[in-house]
Amino acid sequence: MTTDSATRLRSTRVTDTGLDAVTGAFSYSGQAIAKALTDSGRQVRTLTGHPNRATGTAIEVRPLDFDDQIGLVESLEGVTTLYNTYWVRFAHQRIDHDLAVENSRTLFRAARRAGIERIVHVSITHPSVDSPLPYFRGKALVERALAETGVSYAVLRPAILFGGDGVLLNNIAWLLRHLPVFAIGGRGDYRIRGIHVDDLAQLCLEKGAERGDSVIDAVGPERPTFVELVNSIRQAVGSRSLVVHVPGAALPLFSRAVGTAIGDVLLTRDEYRAMANGLADTDGSATGPTALSDWLVENAPGIGLTYANELKRHFGTANCGR
Repeated sequence: MTTDSATRLRSTRVTDTGLDAVTGAFSYSGQAIAKALTDSGRQVRTLTGHPNRATGTAIEVRPLDFDDQIGLVESLEGVTTLYNTYWVRFAHQRIDHDLAVENSRTLFRAARRAGIERIVHVSITHPSVDSPLPYFRGKALVERALAETGVSYAVLRPAILFGGDGVLLNNIAWLLRHLPVFAIGGRGDYRIRGIHVDDLAQLCLEKGAERGDSVIDAVGPERPTFVELVNSIRQAVGSRSLVVHVPGAALPLFSRAVGTAIGDVLLTRDEYRAMANGLADTDGSATGPTALSDWLVENAPGIGLTYANELKRHFGTANCGR
């Protein structure tokens, strides 16, 4: 079958069952997407590695077991659109970005076999198969695998997310509330283009209703420098922490020391390199309306009151109860 024939087939072979699937509906972005779907009247099934979080939810729960291809296919049968948020932020124990790429391929193959009509996939800004950073290289390979499935798709590329129970801005605020000194790598003039998690969810639903293949940056209207962002958070939460600039090479060491003290991974070397190289910024038009500065002012009293532990959330290995 030619590419044009496959595209025509996808455009005519649409059967809406009223049921959609979300990977990780009890995680961060997945939770926002699942809520937006249920609010719009859709039925939602989740494939999750955390079924214990399903208490009190109307969402149908299935395991996200990449070693069970038959089970994955069965879990996706009857689903119209798959909203995929699966990924790993950093390598931990046996899980790394190479494995996450293979797991994603497994998921997409299962979706095709199950007759999924469309896949909406959450990626990252500036993915590249030539990137020296495993996160961005892996994301590019996953996008390629998705395009090769033959299933109608949309790829959304956010840089960072804020809002809800997000980690990044909350933990910056927590550090500013608790530490006498907050370190910024280099001049801090690299820009951050965030999108509110609910804006991302609405954009996912919009793209889920389309049928043509598309790739779009998912970004908000503002792109402050990192030092501007930190100072805005500092002012919003009334912090007296001293903001200092340290050599970029020293920042991951500082982050590792603080992370060890609180039992978490604050910032990896690759994450700092990505920000410093401008990979958390884009020049395109905003695709989400919420201004980060407005959200920060409105939510300042509650930001950073408790620490959001990444290891505890995703791996259950944290020794920190904050």
